Amino acid sequence: MIEKNKEYELDIIAQGYEGEGISKTSEGFTIFIPEALKGEKVRVKIVKSKKSYAYGKLIEILKPSKNREIPICPIYKRCGGCSLQHTSYNSQLEFKTERVKDCMSKIAKINPDIVKPAIGMKNPYRYRNKVQLPVGSNNGELQIGFFAPRSHDIIDMKSCYIQDEVADKAVDIIRKWILKNNIKPYIVDGQYSPEGVLRHIMVRKGFKTNEVMVVLVTTTEKLPHKEELILELAQSIPEIKSIMLNINTKPTNVILGEKSLVLYGKDHISDYIGNFKFNISPLSFFQVNPVQTEILYAKALEFAELTGNETVFDAYCGTGTISLFLSQKAKRVYGVEIVPQAIENAIHNAKENNVKNAEFHVGEAEKIIPEMISQGIKAEVVVVDPPRKGCEKALLEAIAKMSPERIVYVSCDPSTLARDLAILEEMNYETKEVQSVDMFPQTAHIENVALITRK
Repeated sequence: MIEKNKEYELDIIAQGYEGEGISKTSEGFTIFIPEALKGEKVRVKIVKSKKSYAYGKLIEILKPSKNREIPICPIYKRCGGCSLQHTSYNSQLEFKTERVKDCMSKIAKINPDIVKPAIGMKNPYRYRNKVQLPVGSNNGELQIGFFAPRSHDIIDMKSCYIQDEVADKAVDIIRKWILKNNIKPYIVDGQYSPEGVLRHIMVRKGFKTNEVMVVLVTTTEKLPHKEELILELAQSIPEIKSIMLNINTKPTNVILGEKSLVLYGKDHISDYIGNFKFNISPLSFFQVNPVQTEILYAKALEFAELTGNETVFDAYCGTGTISLFLSQKAKRVYGVEIVPQAIENAIHNAKENNVKNAEFHVGEAEKIIPEMISQGIKAEVVVVDPPRKGCEKALLEAIAKMSPERIVYVSCDPSTLARDLAILEEMNYETKEVQSVDMFPQTAHIENVALITRK
């Protein structure tokens, strides 16, 4: 029996879905060990023990994996944002591919060989075009960084190796301005402060345009000494095209408030995905890894096999990024999204790019698409890009009833993707291929695009 607070020598036989090492006793009892890698022998202290499993803390690596690497980030263990930085990038891709295969086999009950090796990046660092950092203090010391896992404790950070370098530069300027002018942070000793002014710092950058936006999230419109900060940012970072003040007065974990004011430049920056231009405001959704986004969307377009004669439904279309990609080769694209502001952005994006064969509708996809079908609008191809929880079953049923030739499923969660593929398999559809695309190197997350055809 595995006992809490005792130490054990264990062999790591597999990796869990979050990248943690897995060991099993001869009786089949499972122990999860964060930071341990498959093939290693480790000494572990048990920190939590349940009836059939336990969690252990890695104390010593007795026999290291050939894939183990020293993390380049000095706060790697404390931050928790990059859970795989201690293993080589090739092994990260292998782990993610195997994770998707495991989901296909165990959840979808389909042949895992349809899963293709994850497409990785040439440089798996500095890829993110957006960072959001809480501002706080602990024992009087200023902290700007990420929340530690499952807490409001901020891990102070001078540089993040998966963010663009310009974000580090902007945050450093803001840090010095806060200290000089005694700007009150919103989070004090892990609690929201009623006297706090500055809540978050957001930095966004256009990958192809190099345009930079800095957003200061505050509890008030009256930000003291803001002119000094604006001048320093604009002079030190010539790429800055927008400095925004976003006001959020609510005691909530939601980062951005509904009201934004322009402090400098424009209320947006621009960037491109493929040949399409998108305007990005503080509240806009935009994929955080532009390099891999183009690969992902190109694969979705390839799977759609459009000839120019097809009508396409794009469920969960967001701001219309995939819809515009599909419009290049489709007769007509109908995008559906529940968030009204996203649809406003989608309509604007279509106009901005002179796309006239795409239209957008606000509402729940599982309600809007059946209504469109009842009005005689039918699609030969359906694309879905749902949130992490996957598609509503009502939507899958409506799609299957319409009998499109192909369904292209873009997913950020292999488990819910596999669940939905199993449902479609029971509705006379067959999953032909799943392509993994690594949008989030150094983390356990993996994006996938699946091709499903009618039997």
